[in-house]
Amino acid sequence: MDYQSFFKGKLNDLREEGNYRVFADLERQNGNFPHANHHDGSAVRDVTVWCSNDYLGMGQNQVVLDAMREALDRCGAGSGGTRNISGTNHYHVLLERELADLHGTESALLFTSGYVSNMAALSTLAASLPGCVVVSDELNHASMIEGIRHSRADKVIFKHNDVADLEAKLKAIGPDRPKLVAFESVYSMDGDIAPIAEICAVAEKYGAMTYIDEVHAVGMYGQRGGGVSEQDGVASRLTVIEGTLAKAFGVMGGYICGSTALCDFVRSFASAFIFTTALPPAVAAGALASIRHLKRSSAERLRQKERVSVVRRKLDEAGIPHYDNPSHIVPVIVGDPVKCKEITDQLMDEYRIYVQPINYPTVPKGTERLRITPGPLHTDDDIDHLVGALSSIWKKRGLVRAA
Repeated sequence: MDYQSFFKGKLNDLREEGNYRVFADLERQNGNFPHANHHDGSAVRDVTVWCSNDYLGMGQNQVVLDAMREALDRCGAGSGGTRNISGTNHYHVLLERELADLHGTESALLFTSGYVSNMAALSTLAASLPGCVVVSDELNHASMIEGIRHSRADKVIFKHNDVADLEAKLKAIGPDRPKLVAFESVYSMDGDIAPIAEICAVAEKYGAMTYIDEVHAVGMYGQRGGGVSEQDGVASRLTVIEGTLAKAFGVMGGYICGSTALCDFVRSFASAFIFTTALPPAVAAGALASIRHLKRSSAERLRQKERVSVVRRKLDEAGIPHYDNPSHIVPVIVGDPVKCKEITDQLMDEYRIYVQPINYPTVPKGTERLRITPGPLHTDDDIDHLVGALSSIWKKRGLVRAA
């Protein structure tokens, strides 16, 4: 077999479909977020980033940077190994305690990313419980799907955020079989939010565990940033709360929170935890500082919500179609992969605005979009420039405007 021709052929297929992904070479400007340097061949240009998952700009917050520098000076660069082999640093212990306190649970367990925490926890739990059935929302993230698939447990899909369908699926499963309901709080592509209390009620009725992915909500919602489950007052009803340190908290890493026995069980049996090098101490220190800050400060969350409201209002005034949802995510719908890529290229080349096109398989074909995430550091001028650029592009390309 000609392996290289196979690889190149598949890549060419992606290009012809309009789904080939190109990554911009960006250099974030410390102290000037959301601005970045775009390295394009020999040129370096200032651009405004509108699609960052650093939702609150905490990756540029001085409290976080100072904590990371101090930890770097105290501990050095790396962790020294897996958590089992000299890799457990005091910052890891402090961070796990802080996360457990944030979510009101007995314990927490750190991972190197949100993807890894989902894959490791779901695969370990579902594989270990005898005869377990995972009941999964149809729009769950790829990391959750991967964890469920890796467990080889039986899986049942329920319609997105449809509590009645969830109950029907749970009712059809034998009452003696272990059941695990897996879902997200904020769905990152459409920006809609799960009815957590209703899902918990149905799960409790049929004796099922609940596993919620709060990666797009932690830091963003709730009085202390504990996510939608804190905001709704239902965190104590969830068996597992999974989150990330890489979005609103501005650093990197993933975690689960739950009972002491559950977290210890995953720690003891999850190969993705056991055999992975631990987070560097400086990263853990930065996340720790970020969480502590956002527990006390609501200023970033309030400003971010206000910025989202302004962007939505101005998009409406300009007739730019976008999903109306209750979250911080603003999906501007294009509906064609080639046009979506052309629009983002035009935004970068002509207006120095960076928005990554979202195409299949991240979203279904025909729903291609620009995923805009306004942050507290976007100015009025930034917003006017973005909406003006989109309006001009919509006009030049003859794209359909919203009523």
